[in-house]
Amino acid sequence: METNRIRVGFIGLNPGSHWASKSHIPALRFLVNDFEIAGVANTTYESAKRSAEAFQIPYAFPNAEALINSPEIDLVIVTVKVPYHFELVKTILESGKHVYCEHPLGNGLEETRLLAEMAAKKNVVAVVGTQMVVAPEILYLQQLIKDGYIGKVLSTTLIGSGGSWSNETVADLYYLNDKANGATMLTIPLAHTLAGVTSVLGNFSALSSKMTSNFTTVKVLETGEVKSKTAEDQIMMIGTLTNGTAISVHYRGGISRGTNLLWEINGTEGDIQVRGDLGHGQLVPLSVFGAREIEKELQLLKVPVEIINNFPENPMVGNVARIYKLLAEDIRTNTRNAPSFNDAVQLYELLNNIELSAKKE
Repeated sequence: METNRIRVGFIGLNPGSHWASKSHIPALRFLVNDFEIAGVANTTYESAKRSAEAFQIPYAFPNAEALINSPEIDLVIVTVKVPYHFELVKTILESGKHVYCEHPLGNGLEETRLLAEMAAKKNVVAVVGTQMVVAPEILYLQQLIKDGYIGKVLSTTLIGSGGSWSNETVADLYYLNDKANGATMLTIPLAHTLAGVTSVLGNFSALSSKMTSNFTTVKVLETGEVKSKTAEDQIMMIGTLTNGTAISVHYRGGISRGTNLLWEINGTEGDIQVRGDLGHGQLVPLSVFGAREIEKELQLLKVPVEIINNFPENPMVGNVARIYKLLAEDIRTNTRNAPSFNDAVQLYELLNNIELSAKKE
């Protein structure tokens, strides 16, 4: 089996911190029969060598191009900041390699569309990291709605806290506050969560939105420096889904002492609530509560063990591992079941519509 493992190369992997080391590495090690972590390239050769040593990776490459063009790599993982996604993914696609890029795929709708068009022409497996769509709680919700647990869906409400995007930040995350970088509350926590919501209830048919800011500056905690903030910290939406369901959404920056993630679905026969500790639905454990027919109070609904399917409990690892498992099957069977670049386009079209609507206000 080992000779059939998919050889993975990382662009953007550092020990001790950052998303890739906390989620992708343990996810791939969980799927050791499917994947081999073969190489790494960072901003400098020295950084790549440190990561290779820390994670016992065979090859450290002097730059991204060397990794992409190496015959030792089958699949390239892009986990760098959003402004660097387009050129890196474009180069990977031109090489004919498979690719897994974290969301947002591109910095804006145009970049996302161009990459999806190129992936289609190259006929490679091109996956985007919208992890919430594979979360076991979301798969269970899909089953509950399909089975008519709450009858006809009438309305849904979503409230979430972004964690960042308030009036303080750490230096490493300041870039999130510059809207030009494409890594905002709209494109990260709200986008990931909307990917999950629409996978359960369907897409939007109409929406109206407003995006505002309580803070135009942010203090860097390590230095006390006050810097500009152009990313909005309040996002509000109302609309309807293609099946006629009414939807309302409010995301706010920072953390609340009350509710940080609450998604309610109301139907003719019952109600469902999904609760979490942060508005990043892809990152945190989710709890599903429901009541139907004569039941008067919501009760915890346990996700069936066959849906959990022995994946790691930590959603940062388990959900990434689920995407990798689908990706491996797509490569081996020429299917397209993992979240794709086309899915990324559909999601970014929604984000773009939210922004366009807000500008009309």
